[in-house]
Amino acid sequence: MNPAINHRVRMKQYPDGNPVAADFEVGASPMPDCQDGQVLCRVRYLSLDPYMRSQIAGRHISGTIAPGDVMRGETVCEVLQSRDGRFSVGQLVRCMGGWQEYTVRSGDQLAVVPREIQPPSLALSLLGMTGLTAWAGMIWQANVQPGERVLIPAVTGGVGAAAAQFCRNRGAEVIGVAGSEEKCRHAIEQLGAETCINRKTEDVPARLAELFPKGINVYFDLVGGELLLQASERLAINSRVVLCGLISEYNSPARAAGPPPGNWIRSRATVFGLVVYDFESRRDEFIAACLPDLQAGRLQQPEDLSHGIASAPAAFCRLMRGENFGKVVVVL
Repeated sequence: MNPAINHRVRMKQYPDGNPVAADFEVGASPMPDCQDGQVLCRVRYLSLDPYMRSQIAGRHISGTIAPGDVMRGETVCEVLQSRDGRFSVGQLVRCMGGWQEYTVRSGDQLAVVPREIQPPSLALSLLGMTGLTAWAGMIWQANVQPGERVLIPAVTGGVGAAAAQFCRNRGAEVIGVAGSEEKCRHAIEQLGAETCINRKTEDVPARLAELFPKGINVYFDLVGGELLLQASERLAINSRVVLCGLISEYNSPARAAGPPPGNWIRSRATVFGLVVYDFESRRDEFIAACLPDLQAGRLQQPEDLSHGIASAPAAFCRLMRGENFGKVVVVL
């Protein structure tokens, strides 16, 4: 591609339910200029995440995406030009670079990717916002303990896979929920889940009753909707519920009704609302805690990779249909 051109993905129109590739368009813009105090970066890895659908719907804390806007997203970039003395050419940095090949950011918007993080895409997944979300929910909020039984939906997705491994490494017993037999096998064989419920072929309430005879100690809610209602009916006394995501509702025009509060009262549950941005100041602490386990092979991160900025719309649509396997990353 022409190095003087910046290819970018914009939202073309509001999706009607599940997004399709035609809802986005790839266009060319001039290379952005780098001014004093700014850094010109080439995007190397782009993270695709379910919260982006919530941005499109105007429901996300990070803001709204409208037709004509460049899609937002976290990236790992290579510094091409620096007019900020804190950064040098060739460094890898993390920033909200968006769905494009090049981005200009002020120095305050960049964070250097530690050299120990290999491959660098892990700075967007297991050792990035994805892993930080799982660690904040399971370790800092729910404080999962050895022997506890934990229910994790979307268990083979980026956040779910990280959460399952963090709980396993603390001695908890993980029950996953996924949408295929292949994903369930992966949850058991690779992520350390005790078992996994196939939500498409099994009677989920019956399986929850079978697998949690004494109740669910910790429920990490990544999906909302019907499963949140079903899990809330099976909570153990003094359980913890971490409300993190609503992927089952992102494509719907209206929000589903929440669970009856009586279920939480009966179980004396503690309910946490998880916004990962609240834990950004503790990212280095999180990386220091997880990096040894990663290097020793006690953690892994399945990645669902696509290549080139033009592949981002189709990859995002697969993610929103639940067809991804692991953390979705675009390699540029």
